[in-house]
Amino acid sequence: MPPTIPFDIAKLVTFCLQEDVGTGDITAELIPIDKTISVKLISKDNGIFCGRPWADEIFQQVDSSLTVNWNIEEGAELYPGQTLVQIAGSARSILTAERTVLNFLQTLSAVSTMSQHYASLVRHTTVKLLDTRKTLPSLRSAQKYAVRIGGCFNHRMGLFDAFLIKENHIAACGGIDAAVSKAKALYPNKSVEIEVQNLNELELAISAEADIVMLDNFECSNILKAVKLNGGRLKLEASGGIEADIMVSIAETGVDYISLGALTKNCQAIDLSLLIE
Repeated sequence: MPPTIPFDIAKLVTFCLQEDVGTGDITAELIPIDKTISVKLISKDNGIFCGRPWADEIFQQVDSSLTVNWNIEEGAELYPGQTLVQIAGSARSILTAERTVLNFLQTLSAVSTMSQHYASLVRHTTVKLLDTRKTLPSLRSAQKYAVRIGGCFNHRMGLFDAFLIKENHIAACGGIDAAVSKAKALYPNKSVEIEVQNLNELELAISAEADIVMLDNFECSNILKAVKLNGGRLKLEASGGIEADIMVSIAETGVDYISLGALTKNCQAIDLSLLIE
């Protein structure tokens, strides 16, 4: 089943078009109003395609009379020279929409490509790779969608849908047990995750009956010890600047999750180009 498309696409596209077009595309006004063209969008890179719903919404908002014919589905492989979509209609409208369309497709395809790469490295394990809240402002739902297209998974969407109790929260609450107890009392249906710095704190989190424990900046040897100590009682998540070269070893320890800011913040935009036919 394909990932659920975010509910905020129309609102986000409206905002982005206002950012780019503002009071009007003055360069497009150089073109005769009745001039029509046909264009194609081609890939210059390898990768995993993502962002078609946003592109469709952009074309719809700029000019609903444009004819848009796609040759690729979400999650399909990209290769150099591939024609992704052909658009026909008003030259002014197509050129006004061009940059916003490219921004979404290049960015979201970059995220899905990065996610697919990381997921492929740990396919032999049972670990789930999670994104983080390290996303571009206003693009969180879009980037998290792209993560799912690439075969990874989402952590919480924001500060509202799950607890993630970190070191400063613990100190302010008076300890691990107090923080977990308060969280469960406040919102009994919300997942409670707590960050620990060492094995002693892990034991406290197990006793407090948290749902998930984040092993923050643990060495691989200590992650192995944590998995053994936990004995499958709680879900364990490894986190903290984890790079690809050590991720596989961590995945092989038996942790349930690895969270990676790199999925959404270390991506190189996929090279795409719009050409008049």
